[in-house]
Amino acid sequence: MRVTVSRKAHFNAAHRLYRKDWSDAKNIEVFGKCSNPNYHGHNYELIVSVTGKIDTETGYVIDIKILKDIIKTEVEDSFDHKNLNVEVPEFKELNPTAENIAVVIYNKIKPKLESALDVEITLFETPRNFVTYSGQ
Repeated sequence: MRVTVSRKAHFNAAHRLYRKDWSDAKNIEVFGKCSNPNYHGHNYELIVSVTGKIDTETGYVIDIKILKDIIKTEVEDSFDHKNLNVEVPEFKELNPTAENIAVVIYNKIKPKLESALDVEITLFETPRNFVTYSGQ
């Protein structure tokens, strides 16, 4: 029997969607107001879901406190109140779209968990716009 345990978190961050190898006109055409050279921000909502077998001794898939601490260290401490393009190394050369942010978060969290556990990241950029990534 496999069960999924989820933890919600949030962070506030600024970013700019653009490609350095494109002209300003092309960036505006593709990314619109999200390509503002002065950046813009979001109040991101994050759900980290961990799926695995229930441990017969503890009754847990994962101790939620451990998951909470991993999210704090790997995501909140790294991304909260930051300019993703400028202050977060993973986005120095990677466009910080919601899709790419979700993949980066997955890649930061997955190695911190037991290999038998599956992880799914759901990242809300706005209450209506969100992405999901589970490593595939």
